[in-house]
Order: sequence, then structure tokens, then C-alpha cells
Amino acid sequence: MAKVALVTGGSRGIGEAISKALKAEGYEVAATYAGNDEKAAAFTEATGIKTYKWNVADYDASKAGIAQVEADLGPIDVVVANAGITRDAPFHKMSPEQWNEVVGTNLTGVFNTVHPIWPGMRERKFGRVIVISSINGQKGQFGQVNYAATKAGDLGIIKSLAQEGARAGITANAICPGYIGTEMVRAIPETVLNEKIIPQIPAGRLGEPEEIARCVVFLASDDSGFINGSTISANGAQFVV
Repeated sequence: MAKVALVTGGSRGIGEAISKALKAEGYEVAATYAGNDEKAAAFTEATGIKTYKWNVADYDASKAGIAQVEADLGPIDVVVANAGITRDAPFHKMSPEQWNEVVGTNLTGVFNTVHPIWPGMRERKFGRVIVISSINGQKGQFGQVNYAATKAGDLGIIKSLAQEGARAGITANAICPGYIGTEMVRAIPETVLNEKIIPQIPAGRLGEPEEIARCVVFLASDDSGFINGSTISANGAQFVV
């Protein structure tokens, strides 16, 4: 019987690549999205991967949505907490709303996603928890105090869950992408990409969403069973931990 994987924010960008890669490996995949019905419908039509709409910042909505996924596909074996937002501003101009929105989605959203799934993983003595953090959670970033704080917090979640879940056969790991060639990043003016961003990357290029997806596939597999509480930095050597 195929393992079931849930990918939050799984119909666009890095999440889309993750969903497709897991399906190609034989997983039954459910992808969540927050608001773009048209994109989600097109994604399902193109891939056959069912999408579910809820806001990961809402615990009750997450719990109900996860229950529906498990009713449709079966118990969730792999959860990829990928959903994230930015509300950038220099700290002196950052509003409480900008802070709270990012914390709600990027940090509390990880709790809301993993917490309802965790008891079942413990009971079945197997689970894979994978959080998509960010290079900016490792090094910080101007204008992203809120985003960097949440992505750093995600690493603390992973390190703690790894210790709690290890004896139950659960691993918890993180991936910290650098600049990845998603639709959002490629929308940055070409001169900015070529003159300010790419020169910071020793590899001399943006990463591809599929490169992050391959990291997820490995961490979800049985082959990664002794890798727990770890962070994979996928950034072309832009920042070395």
C-alpha cells in the first residue's frame, strides 16, 4: 500500500515540485493551498494530485483538513510543512500585523500542520516530518526580521521533534533553500538578479525547485531513517553552516 504524503503550499513553487516528486516516487499525495483556486484546479488537472484548501495559521481548519485528507487517502506517513509567506519591511517600519501574519503562517502553521498528525505517527511507529525553512533563518536578512525569526524557529521545532519522535520511528528534518528559481524569484528584475543576487551564490546560478524536491524525497524515504534533527542547506554555498 502506498504511503501518504501531505505537502502544505503544495500546488505552487517549491511545493509543487515536491508534490510532483513524491507522486513520481509512488506516494499518494495531498497538496494544500490557501487561496488561489484557479491555480490549484489547474495543478490537479495537470498532475492528478488532489488539493485541499485551508489556512495553516488556523488550527481548527488544519485539523479538519487533515482529517479529510486521511479519510480520503489514509493515515499520513509523510508531512512536508512548506507553506510560507513574506511581509517584508525594515524593522522600524514593520507593523504588528506584518509580524503576526508571518508568525501565524510560517511558525504557528508548522505546529498546526504537524500536531494533528503526530499522534497517529507515534501510534504507528513511523513518520517523516520535513519542514522547509530558509537560508534567511540561518543567517538573517535585512527587511525580514519576521520571516527570519519564523524560519529559525522552524529549526528549533525540528531539533526538538527529532528527540521526541526518535524512539517512535519518527524522523524530523529541515531543508533550508537559498535562492530558488520559482515564479516569485524570477519575477525580480533581471538586473537585480544578475547584479546583486546571483553574484552572492558561489555556484553562479539560482537553484531549481526540483533540487529541493529531491532532498525531500530522500528525507521521506526509508534510506534516511538514521538522519534525524538535521538541516540540509541547499543554497549553492551562499551560506555555509
